[in-house]
Amino acid sequence: MTAVPGSPPTGRAKLADVAKLAGVSVGTASKALSGSGRMRPETRQRVLDAVAALDFRPNQHAQSLHTGRSWTVGLMTTDGIGRFSTPVLLGAEDALGAGKISVLLCDTRGDAIREQHHLSNLMDRRVDGIIVTGRRTDPRPPLKGIEPIPTVYALSPSTDPEDISVVSDDRSGARLAVEHLMATGRTRIAHITGPAHHAAAQDRARHTVDLLDQASLPLSTGRVHFGEWSEAWGRRAAEAVLRTAPDTDAFFCGNDQIARGVADTLREKGLDVPGQVAIVGYDNWDIMALASRPPLTTIDTDLGEIGRQAALRLLDAIGAEPEPGLHTVPCRLVVREST
Repeated sequence: MTAVPGSPPTGRAKLADVAKLAGVSVGTASKALSGSGRMRPETRQRVLDAVAALDFRPNQHAQSLHTGRSWTVGLMTTDGIGRFSTPVLLGAEDALGAGKISVLLCDTRGDAIREQHHLSNLMDRRVDGIIVTGRRTDPRPPLKGIEPIPTVYALSPSTDPEDISVVSDDRSGARLAVEHLMATGRTRIAHITGPAHHAAAQDRARHTVDLLDQASLPLSTGRVHFGEWSEAWGRRAAEAVLRTAPDTDAFFCGNDQIARGVADTLREKGLDVPGQVAIVGYDNWDIMALASRPPLTTIDTDLGEIGRQAALRLLDAIGAEPEPGLHTVPCRLVVREST
């Protein structure tokens, strides 16, 4: 039977089939799969998509003998069941798995001794690279004693500027939130957020104040309200804001839990949302954002894309083409009924 032009080939796919479907040369397809050579992330992704579409299965044993690689990557997290680290790890695993690279997941639980134990195991297994992530955006010390192994830090950046780190762009997130509120006519905006010693709270607060200053709009209460990442704090803080500044017409919250607590207080006080007061959250955590009354407009930090970009940059580093420094992934505004 004659194959339809442009359709995937029948039988076991070859590297040439992958290259043809991706629209690249066989050499480029080979480099994309081996993680060698510099290329645009979109090009590498087209090759990985073609691999998935054709169910291409390279001969890993032969490749290992030829390249000296193990075709395994370590994914290390301080919080394996965390709300933030898990989507990052899944995004990384999707990108690596499409290239038929095995993934070894290590959960350190934030313990330095456990971290060193996992590192020793990963080095014994001769992994080709390591992706490190955590539960917060606070910078973390780089891993020690792994200089020969390419490493990328995702969500939680390394304190060493010479390392490769991929993080969410909190400046773009704050801008999306503030500009959206101003576009809906809000001029008395309050900012309630988490603990002052958390980088996420400090960064989002700083960007919010800067953006409002640029628009000649002071915070409705004259200050940022730091507290906890919780609904209870959102409820208490909203009470305090309305006592101090009853004409507040919008709340920009540091996360969706706080925003849901704010919504509870406004509903109890009989204030219409968004008619009288608008609310914007942060993180786009469905459990919180969709269960809120009303559902929350919020900022999506695109955690899966952070993981995917970290994986692609790790492949570049494995191919001796690293791009050190801090790389940011833009946020997205998700508009729902609270604005």
